[in-house]
Amino acid sequence: MEDFTSEEQELSKSVKYDASDIQVLEGLDPVRKRPGMYIGSTDEHGLHHLVTEVVDNSIDEALAGYCTEISVTINEDGSCSVADNGRGIPTGIIEKEGKSAVEVVLTKLHAGGKFGGEGYKISGGLHGVGVSCVNALSSKMVAEVYQNGLYHIIEFERGKALYPLKIVGKTEKRGTTITFWPDDEIFETTVFNYDTMKNRFREIAFLNKGLVISLEDKREGRERKEVFEFKGGIVEFVDFLNKNRETLFPNPIYFNKFNRNANGEIENEIEVCFQFNDSYNEIINAYANNINTEEGGTHLDGFKNGLTKVINDYAVKNKIIKESEKLSGEDCREGITAVISVKLKNPQFEGQTKTKLGNSEMRTIVYKAMVDSFGDFLEEHPVEAKNLIMKSINAQRARDAARNARELTRRKSVLENTTLPGKLADCTERNAEHCEIYIVEGDSAGGSAKQGRDRRFQAILPLRGKILNVEKARLHKILENAEIKNMITAFGAGIGNEFDESKLRYHKIISMTDADVDGAHIRILFLTFLFRYMRPLLERGYVYSAKPPLYKVARGKDEKYFYSDEELNEELEKNGRKGTTIQRYKGLGEMNPEQLWETTMNPEKRTLIQITMEDAIEADKMFNQLMGEDPELRRQFIEENATLVTDLDI
Repeated sequence: MEDFTSEEQELSKSVKYDASDIQVLEGLDPVRKRPGMYIGSTDEHGLHHLVTEVVDNSIDEALAGYCTEISVTINEDGSCSVADNGRGIPTGIIEKEGKSAVEVVLTKLHAGGKFGGEGYKISGGLHGVGVSCVNALSSKMVAEVYQNGLYHIIEFERGKALYPLKIVGKTEKRGTTITFWPDDEIFETTVFNYDTMKNRFREIAFLNKGLVISLEDKREGRERKEVFEFKGGIVEFVDFLNKNRETLFPNPIYFNKFNRNANGEIENEIEVCFQFNDSYNEIINAYANNINTEEGGTHLDGFKNGLTKVINDYAVKNKIIKESEKLSGEDCREGITAVISVKLKNPQFEGQTKTKLGNSEMRTIVYKAMVDSFGDFLEEHPVEAKNLIMKSINAQRARDAARNARELTRRKSVLENTTLPGKLADCTERNAEHCEIYIVEGDSAGGSAKQGRDRRFQAILPLRGKILNVEKARLHKILENAEIKNMITAFGAGIGNEFDESKLRYHKIISMTDADVDGAHIRILFLTFLFRYMRPLLERGYVYSAKPPLYKVARGKDEKYFYSDEELNEELEKNGRKGTTIQRYKGLGEMNPEQLWETTMNPEKRTLIQITMEDAIEADKMFNQLMGEDPELRRQFIEENATLVTDLDI
């Protein structure tokens, strides 16, 4: 294992890449028939997957050492353009096809420089659907290639070329620009979300130090632009993740290694950076060829095993703990923030979603690098080493207390489904897909909800007061909180590492709180608990927030409900105030059961806001900001966002 030299980097750029490197495996037709098989879905997630596929091609050029800049633009007409300064898609003719390599790459599934040949040594593309898939699912696509002093162009409609690749002029530029219009016959929405793109491109820029990625929105009323470039790479990434947290070491621990095969060729590269903070949470982001391996894999296993071994070996060697008192992996990782990025020639991802790395050799490679590099760090920094080990020992003690609390609560059936909370008014339906549970603020509102609900499929669990802020507490304290125990039991799926989605008793978990500051606080406490200990509920879309009305307007026997000041004012301007009685609801408890059903619980009339988690990194930062130890962060948040509040009742 050693570092890259500049000569080796230059040597990697000399590899031939032309039309002969393009191999064809099959046609494009299946993509339009079953788009979900190729991009996961046809909703907003699938829409943005198109952008990812195009950008990934540019990233592969960067990994090969040819591309330094990528620009993504959401155009005025709603299309998206991705431009890079790489080598450009090969423009020569593929004899077997009788077409240009550009046309073949964009019209044939599994055609590209990633299937054998010398086009790419390292690539994020495993299944190779890539830009051809984007072409198939776009009403229109334009590809522009700047190569060998010539400007080439070709256009497509729903995957079919309108004409062969043609030269339209000379140029000093190099690279490829792809512009596409998502097909509204395929997608539920064709409106791109700037923030969704921003989060992904910032992540890519962190993982590829020196790469410049710009994102611009040119749509009217939405104009903005950001440029992402991180010369510190994943070191800056870890600092970003740890922003506003108290860290254990002055600087993150970082190392960069690579490994050669028997022929002296570079087989893989690993980058690891980590830091410890004062929280009780573990944040580890693992990547393989820039793909976020959300389910982990062998590289993550190697990191965890190596970390645990180094800490225990140092602690035993320096007589801080006995051999029989070894710390668990969880103890050693409490408060860690880490980024692991590996790049390898032949990645093996488990499943079509590429969320788990399966290359067995990466476990050993990352483990050995961790033992060597982190072991050296602890030997050279005895003060930091002792602080880390004491933190791990404290985590062990807290975990023992949590285990005892868990065992106690199990004996009382709190973490199992045998006895449901007495305050729970359960539904009669037993198919979780048809069941929903309302988490209601207070006994008064809970009483109205229980009387007004449809007991066939709606369950009600009232909360007494505010639940514990889990951002500031360890697990054993959390398990002692009565309201949290009631929720765990009612939901039925367990928490943390023991969470089992198959045991979930309701597929709609609905927070129903007053439309005031206290209600908002109770809701964020509830969401903080779910994010830290039942995150799959948010990831799978099971969590909702009810939207009760703010006003009731009565004219004689005619009654209408309004959910915002804007709605109310529009009604009054339209019909006047004469003979009108306006009731401002201060809380859910002011509504009788019939009103609560009609406005907030009736599936045919209610408004539910689904709470999803697009970006775990941003969500983690937000919960830390709103619910963590530092009040200054909350003050800053209030100052920055106060103007966005329109309905505030203090």
